[in-house]
Formats: sequence, structure tokens, C-alpha cells
Amino acid sequence: MACSACGAETVDFLVPDADREYAPEGAHAASICSRCLTVEAADEGCDDPDFTRVSGAFPTRPDAAVPLALALGCCESLATNRTALETLLERIERAGVDPLLALDRLLAEPSVEPAIDLDRRRVQLESLLY
Repeated sequence: MACSACGAETVDFLVPDADREYAPEGAHAASICSRCLTVEAADEGCDDPDFTRVSGAFPTRPDAAVPLALALGCCESLATNRTALETLLERIERAGVDPLLALDRLLAEPSVEPAIDLDRRRVQLESLLY
């Protein structure tokens, strides 16, 4: 599937029931763009998605990768999605991944060109964590 925002390749993934309220349109499946990191609802997901197609910096285990992808989608509006972001960031940490370090590594990837200003959002996400 191609990203509707930039046309790049996407990674489709299933959204667990516990995370469904944070998925676009409450979908059971979503996709993340490998270039602009846009997250959209998808018709079908993959049981074992390869998030390294987004970046080698992306967590590989779904219990960390799916909440990170959904959190990136929620970054579009921090004010509206504050509670969702707090929950998703905590889930990422519980899975053993530092969400801010993962974000820093994603931003350092030359192939990643976020559709939103993630550098500025990173500072705001840090305040949600601490």
C-alpha cells in the first residue's frame, strides 16, 4: 500500500483491542508510512509487521512498535490526543523501549521526512513523560 500523503511504501499492522481507541478511526488495522510517518486506518493488517521497513531505529517487537506507530499518529494534535499519548508512551516504556530515544533515532534517519514537526513535538512529549 502507498501512503496517501507522500506515496511512499507503508507498513500495515494489526491494532490490538487494547490500543484500538488510539488507532485512526478506531480501526482494527493501520499503516505507517516509511517516509513521512503518517498513520492511517488500513483495510488489512499484518500479524508480524516488519517495522524495520520504516527504519532500523523502529522497535521490532509489536508490543513496543504498535504503540510507537500509534503515538506518532497522535502527534498530529498533542492537545487533542494528550491522554492517548500519555498511555501509549507508558506502554512503549513498559515494553522496554525508551520512546524518546526511539523518536530521536527515527529523526536521525535520512530516509525519514516526517509530515509534522516531530522535533518540536519531541520536547512536548518529554513533558508528558516526566
